[in-house]
This record gives sequence, structure tokens and C-alpha cells, in this order.
Amino acid sequence: MALPLEGRSAIVTGAGRGLGRAEALELARLGAAVVVNDYGQPGRDGTGEASAAPAEQVAAEIRAAGGTALAHTGDIADAEQARALVDLAVREFGALDVLVNNAGILRDRMVFSMTEEEWDSVVRVHLKGHFTTTRLAAAHWRERSKATGAPVYGRIVNTSSEAFLAGSAGQPNYAAAKGGIVGLTTSTALALAKYGVTANAICPRARTRMTEDVFAGLARPDTGLDPLAPEHVAPLVGYLASPAAARVNGQLLVVHGGMVAVMERPRVAVQFDSKQETFTYDELDALLTPHYAGRPVGETFAATEVLGLRRERSGTA
Repeated sequence: MALPLEGRSAIVTGAGRGLGRAEALELARLGAAVVVNDYGQPGRDGTGEASAAPAEQVAAEIRAAGGTALAHTGDIADAEQARALVDLAVREFGALDVLVNNAGILRDRMVFSMTEEEWDSVVRVHLKGHFTTTRLAAAHWRERSKATGAPVYGRIVNTSSEAFLAGSAGQPNYAAAKGGIVGLTTSTALALAKYGVTANAICPRARTRMTEDVFAGLARPDTGLDPLAPEHVAPLVGYLASPAAARVNGQLLVVHGGMVAVMERPRVAVQFDSKQETFTYDELDALLTPHYAGRPVGETFAATEVLGLRRERSGTA
């Protein structure tokens, strides 16, 4: 029986550790040839011995398990290095079929204390880093589709965050970038659907090197898989990259701890119409002030309830 991604090729950014590593391993397990991207050069291990770059370590892990993988250590937020990444996949594997955008950094601080560099660096790596690879992959698929006159196989899986959904107070740069990624995803999904390409975004919750401070207060279980293990997220990425997910497009899904939640698109809660040609201040005051007076104190557009999502276990142990 053929594997779901047999004969396909994939790129995973930020795949040297954590979520990206788990995702790259899962795609390879499902049969894909993978380009493992992670910005970082060879270093030294705990004994002082030379060690391979994280991307090469994961690529070697995939090859050792019988898969096909290459490493790329460029900065995906740099347009030319992103182009080299996509060109590598196309040159070595004949085409690109799957793009998983995962690379990111954190520079957490309250908005009144955040520096311009802390804002720019996070938006650059997350939002621009998603755009650079998406633009190149989209052009590749469009050209292939035009050459054949038929849809092609293309999958994009982007990485947003519950920080965008719930409005993380200490992460204005990160929440803004992750919200931008959702906008990029839905726009891309509509633009590329006619070429046979899907684009979806996930909001993963996982304990990684990047989030170790965020989840420092949550203890690891003594037995069993950590609910915050990246391995809970990787299967969803594998599914979204597969032929089975052909009808899943422009969607946002929350995933962690054995649970997947499909988020509903924003809907209009109420509409107010002016009785004149246009609104006046007094008319708006008469309509909006009592409306919000009846809403819960502290309620905003943020969906804080997503932070309470947990796997619901059924039956008895």
C-alpha cells in the first residue's frame, strides 16, 4: 500500500528542532522527500566536539530511517535565501508539492515596553518569512499549472498561534504577526485554488525551545506523552499535506494534546443602520452605547475561550 505522500516533495522551515522537526519527520514517515530548513550553522556539543547544524541533524535522522532529506540553513526571511530553498527542492526532487512554514522567534514584552527591533525582528521572521516562501512556491505551482493546462498538486500549511486568537497581552509583535499569517493564508487559499493548491493555517500549542518560558509552569507528566509534545501537532500537518485534505482550504485549526478544533470564520453579530444619509455622533451614541453596556465587561474580539480547549476523553480507563 502506497504511503499518502509517496513521490511528493516538501519543505519545512524552522525544522531543526521542536515543532518543525516533528513535522519534517512525519512528512518523511508518510513518504515525502523533505528539505529541512533551519537557520543555523554547525556548532559544538556538550563535550566541545563539532556538531552538525540542526537542519542537517534532522535530515540525517530522516535518511537513517530510510527516507530522503536534504538540509538548508538559510534565513527564509531573506528573499534570495528563500529562493535558494525553493530552488533546491525543485532541482533535487523535480518539483515542490508541500510547503510547511514553521520558522519563528519570540521577543516577548508588553506593548508599552517593546523596542522597534523587537517588533521588527518578530514580524520579519514570522510574517515576512511566511510570505517569501509562499510567493515562490505559488509562482512555481502557477507556472506548472499553466504549462500543463490543468491543476497541480500543492499544499501550504502555515503556522499561526492562539496568541492571535486570544490576544496575548505580553506578545503584541507575535500576536500581530500570527494574525497577519491568517490573512495571508486565506488570501493565498483563494488565489491558488484554481491551480489545485490549498493553503491552511494551524494554531499549535507545544513545548519547544522557543516556548519553554511560556510553558515553564506546566509540569511534564510522569508517564505517557506530554500533552504539549510537538508529536501531537505533526499528524495534522501530515494530513493537511496529503491528498485526503483536497477539500480543506483556507481553514484555521487549533491543535494540541490529542485535540483538533476547527475555528469558525468571523460572523456579523449585529448591524446598525443610520436613519439619515450618514451617521451622526448622537445617533451612534444612542445605538452603540446601550449595545456595549449589555455586553460582558472585558469582552473583546479576542476568543479567549480557545485557551481552555482540552481533549475530551470518553469511556473509562
